[in-house]
Amino acid sequence: MLKLRLSRGGTKKRPVYKVVVADSRFARDGRFIEKVGFFNPLLPKEKKERIGLEAERIKYWLGQGAQPTTRVARILGENELMPMPANGNNPQKAVPKKDRKKEGSEEAPKADAAPAAEAKKEEAPKADAAPAAEAKKEEAPKADAAPAAEAKKEEAPKEEKK
Repeated sequence: MLKLRLSRGGTKKRPVYKVVVADSRFARDGRFIEKVGFFNPLLPKEKKERIGLEAERIKYWLGQGAQPTTRVARILGENELMPMPANGNNPQKAVPKKDRKKEGSEEAPKADAAPAAEAKKEEAPKADAAPAAEAKKEEAPKADAAPAAEAKKEEAPKEEKK
């Protein structure tokens, strides 16, 4: 499969990238079919020397079925060579993974089922309160049972040693 991707050049800690068309099986900085632009991330975003693209060649390769990587798609979107990708922002990135899963299960209903989701939200506080109380009741016996089990374990080895 053909890919439009970045190939790294430059020196240590001073990267400069070429935008290339390459077979996806080739190494990142290895063999490529054609160089169609460059990207210098060290320059400020306002400078036009930061990104250079050959629009005609990029459109040709996109027409041939080349797929841009996410970073190249974003660069092409900023330069209006293709529509801007929609999945570039993850607002929950800073939320710990455990919390994301909990929130994701509550927010799972899609937009088509919005009225049903609202009804669930109204019922949810009642439902959440009861399981929480049951969970506390369940935890208490477990906590009492755990020390008793540890005590039995401690006694058992003493008996074996005698």
